[in-house]
Amino acid sequence: MISWMQKHNKYLIVTIWIATIAFIGAGFVGWGTNNFGSKAGAIGKVGDIEITNEKFNIAYNHTYQRYNQMLQGKLDEKRAKEMGIAQQTFASLASQALLLNLANEFGVVVSDDEVLKELYKIPSFQANGKFDENAYKGYLKSQRLKPKTFESVMHDEIVVQKLFALLDSKGFDFEQEVIKSAMGVSDKIAYKVITPQDINVSIDDTKLKKYWEEHKSGYMSPKKYQLDIVWSGSKDTNVTEAEITEFYTLNSFNYIDKDGVQLSIEDAKDRVINDLKMKKSKKAAQLKHIAFKKGKIKKSETLILESGDKTLSDEAWKSIISKDINTVLKPKAVKNRYAIIKLVKLIEPKEMNFDEAQQSVIKEYEHNLVEEGMKKIADSSLKDLNSSNPTISNFLSMNTKDNLDSLNREESSEFMQKLFTSQKENGIISINRKIVVYNILEQKMVLGDADMKQFVENSVNQIKKQDLQSNLIKNLNSRYKTEKFVEGI
Repeated sequence: MISWMQKHNKYLIVTIWIATIAFIGAGFVGWGTNNFGSKAGAIGKVGDIEITNEKFNIAYNHTYQRYNQMLQGKLDEKRAKEMGIAQQTFASLASQALLLNLANEFGVVVSDDEVLKELYKIPSFQANGKFDENAYKGYLKSQRLKPKTFESVMHDEIVVQKLFALLDSKGFDFEQEVIKSAMGVSDKIAYKVITPQDINVSIDDTKLKKYWEEHKSGYMSPKKYQLDIVWSGSKDTNVTEAEITEFYTLNSFNYIDKDGVQLSIEDAKDRVINDLKMKKSKKAAQLKHIAFKKGKIKKSETLILESGDKTLSDEAWKSIISKDINTVLKPKAVKNRYAIIKLVKLIEPKEMNFDEAQQSVIKEYEHNLVEEGMKKIADSSLKDLNSSNPTISNFLSMNTKDNLDSLNREESSEFMQKLFTSQKENGIISINRKIVVYNILEQKMVLGDADMKQFVENSVNQIKKQDLQSNLIKNLNSRYKTEKFVEGI
């Protein structure tokens, strides 16, 4: 799911932000009010449009909540950082700012009355079908938002919606017919799913060693690094209550719970103290770095580690693998201390003997035997599928959402896509580590259904809308300058 979202982020950039009003309307969601820290109140600027700290906090928490729902509540701060949610949020706001610049050029105007009209439509702010001011104020209070801030967010979203309405290009009849023809085909198939569980393998030691002899150049020991390290701790660094409070205020964006809600200073205090100590002790680590480079202090220890070993941080490894021998790296944060690292020696991979490689060889050899066994069954079944007791499907189409026997939802969807883009009446389709042997028994066109017509029309319009958004943002990026005033976004 995450890889899909990151791959299609060019579409999410606009749509995530524009969907905020609807998201609020679905119910009260604990966003929190994070503070990224900016004395001027703006964290960036695109053309003439400033991206404010407040808007960033609202958008960040909305994006966090969106991903958290997709991940069924399993998103946490660490994963959010790995996914680059802060960077995606800024990209979303920057894209909206590009559009706002264009809207200003076009003279798109949204009045206060229009904002209020949309505000009154939000179901969560209604009671008995009418706008409830107390519900609205209660929501703002729970989220620590000012009416002016919330309504400003709505104003900008309505401006963007108006702009897209001006630029909207509906699908032409011939475009709909092309999609309709492709999606209107329905096939009834006979099929058989072959899985690794259908294959029993036994490993012959002689054949296993022969396989290793033929492939032993592919079994290499991992690359290792010999490193001299000077550790610089932060544990004994003194911090005051005033410093803790100030640091939290400027960096509260970093302290959120699993639901994306900002933690209070009391709940986040241990983490705040650790981070503050690391910040205050960085200068001492930098001085040790200089001293170590000049040979004035000795190493704390020597380690021989494989690339990516968790003894060091990912940031440290990124630097190590890109540097030359005898390079002394600048201090890298590793948990609650700094590591000043000298790359002493690179231990290149070497070919492993059979005993060293045995477990990997067995795993790969067994995998190949299973794949070969599945392929033999598939080829045999294709010659006479009827004799292998196949499953007979209902009529299937591109938008069929039912799971096929022995395939989950994603596998069924992938099979449908491959089936309806194939020119063969019968064949073999591989899905992950499964193989589907199929034979089309009957085919028909379903073109008159009203739901299908609406589905096709919506699909064509959505495709054109996404294409318009993607190309428009790309064009505006070269037209308006984007500036960032803080790090980490």
